[in-house]
Amino acid sequence: MKAYCFQCSAELAFAQTPGRREECPKCGADVHVCRNCKNYDKNVYNECREPQAEVVKERDRANFCDFFELGGKAGGVDKQKDLRAAAEALFKKKS
Repeated sequence: MKAYCFQCSAELAFAQTPGRREECPKCGADVHVCRNCKNYDKNVYNECREPQAEVVKERDRANFCDFFELGGKAGGVDKQKDLRAAAEALFKKKS
């Protein structure tokens, strides 16, 4: 299986579905998380395309979801964080 880390966009490759304790070799982020799942879609109810999946509040933390399938997309880095950092840098007071 090949996918990309939601945190750092590093390529992830596993022979089988990663276990709950697997981590990204580059940044150490959990791999078995909603944001690395092919069912993750923040535009649908419960942010998951699997209707039987339980509600998960922390989508970037390891969980026990039985419907997890590795499938994170490249460029999964949080755009909101990037935009906030850019705005703060733009309006930062110079000393």
